[in-house]
Amino acid sequence: MKFVIRPYHPSDLTSLYKICLLTANSGKDGTKLFNDPDLVGHFYVAPYVVLEPEVSFIVTNNGKPCGYIVGTKDSQKFFENCEKDWFPILRARYPHSSESDSLNDAKAIKRIHEGHKVKEELKDYPAHLHINLLPETQGQGIGRKLMDQFINKLKELRVPALHLEVGKNNPGAINFYEKMGFQIIKEYESSIAYGMKLMSDSHT
Repeated sequence: MKFVIRPYHPSDLTSLYKICLLTANSGKDGTKLFNDPDLVGHFYVAPYVVLEPEVSFIVTNNGKPCGYIVGTKDSQKFFENCEKDWFPILRARYPHSSESDSLNDAKAIKRIHEGHKVKEELKDYPAHLHINLLPETQGQGIGRKLMDQFINKLKELRVPALHLEVGKNNPGAINFYEKMGFQIIKEYESSIAYGMKLMSDSHT
């Protein structure tokens, strides 16, 4: 196996949809959870690489994408751009959930219609990310390298801080983020928000 980390290219998009689905069940295969295999990718990966490709990085194994990190420099601006340039076409395609939708499809469609909103407690951490790795890529230090690449890019762009949210039922991810140096910002009913300062206050 030969792993390579590189910037996102538009030709990667189909592969990223697949990876997103294959990790949609708290890091495990979520294929059986969705009738529409694209729904989870429509929300959690595609808008990031389409609207902010400059902070999207891919890991390949012998040239084939097997993981990614995507995110945004400024969550508020990103959410505004999603409302303008991303969600309208999806809301037209998925006007509302139907009886044929699975519970998870219905939840995903609801998210698309609700859109995003920056939580008050996360406003001091403007950037956020999503990282997903296929099993073949895990446990080899690739996740840390992807995170370092993303964080270094944010620092280069003078982004002051970063947040992410992880499900409480994903202990592997929680352990990974804490080892990376993320600190708990707030615990919710089923998830935890973590944050990391990227620049000292004297440089922001």
